[in-house]
Amino acid sequence: MNIKITPNNLTKLEKIFEEAKYVLRFEKGSFLSGYCILEHKKVVVINKFLNLEGRINTLIDILTTLPLDEEILTAESHKLYKQIQASKPIAEAGTDEEETGQTAE
Repeated sequence: MNIKITPNNLTKLEKIFEEAKYVLRFEKGSFLSGYCILEHKKVVVINKFLNLEGRINTLIDILTTLPLDEEILTAESHKLYKQIQASKPIAEAGTDEEETGQTAE
């Protein structure tokens, strides 16, 4: 998604998580991907050493994977969330399926 890298846009993304009842925490840690999601507790931990661009890109990546209740979002947040969802890459068909029952003879 083409979103400008500004502190205001970071705040808008953080607001989406807040409205969806997720707790965003910026802490240090050894995250391979830059973040950790505890879905059952609705907690998202972001590497606090990421710069502004890294934080925005990470939050966008997370939003494309989390199922959120869109009804509880405000109009502005819902619009941004829909733009993010519309821009997420579509996985190629068959890449997630495991091949079963086939043996090499």
